[in-house]
Amino acid sequence: MEEKYYEYRHTVGFEETNMVGNVYYVNYLRWQGRCREMFLKDHAPSVLEDLQHDLKLFTLKVDCEFFAEITAFDQLSIRMRLTELAQTQLQFSFDYVRLGKDGETLVARGNQRIACMRGPNARTTPARVPEALAKALQPYS
Repeated sequence: MEEKYYEYRHTVGFEETNMVGNVYYVNYLRWQGRCREMFLKDHAPSVLEDLQHDLKLFTLKVDCEFFAEITAFDQLSIRMRLTELAQTQLQFSFDYVRLGKDGETLVARGNQRIACMRGPNARTTPARVPEALAKALQPYS
């Protein structure tokens, strides 16, 4: 059975590298966020609208384990999967795959835990994962 994932493609730029020429670690976390945002845009636009009202998606935990270095102009596929769906929280895994003429290389793997909250900033409370989001994520678990 083929694994299903949401894919965000990215070309590494010079601004994402450090003085040595490899990608600065914080960018991997930025790409997780970008992948998640693009998923919402592509598959759950109603959730984006809800975020402009009182829904909030708080990142509770994020991690990334590195296996190989990447540099400017490397082509990446960031592949997001749903690993857990609870009443008020979600957990995603992210595979960072370098795409090259010799094939694919897994260069990093990360995880992210998200809590759904509602209410004004000073008084947010846990909220159920929106049905539209849970439904959009079904193929990616």
